[in-house]
Amino acid sequence: QVQLVESGGGLVQAGGSLRLSCAASGSIFSINTMGWYRQAPGKQREGVASITRGGSTNYADSVKGRFTISRDNAKNTVYLQMNSLKPEDTAVYYCAANGGPNHYWGQGTQVTVSS
Repeated sequence: QVQLVESGGGLVQAGGSLRLSCAASGSIFSINTMGWYRQAPGKQREGVASITRGGSTNYADSVKGRFTISRDNAKNTVYLQMNSLKPEDTAVYYCAANGGPNHYWGQGTQVTVSS
């Protein structure tokens, strides 16, 4: 089992920045890809960014050039630096990890961007 704990959400004005963190514990040796998803009210959960153990990254078109995902394998932590935030980025952000056949989720952290 893998446990994921997010932190760093909050309220920010449009154009501002936030940094999310996700610390993994448990059977971390099994983790390959980690990433971030988000779910806005009334919408489906969507992928935001992902990063493999080797550092390969992938981003949703809506956040390219504004968000940066990074990973510290020694600390078993993944980060999401969010710049130039827009009101449409408002959502609950979830950390996720893939380990073998298993997929793990964090509890989510709220990000609210005011206009």
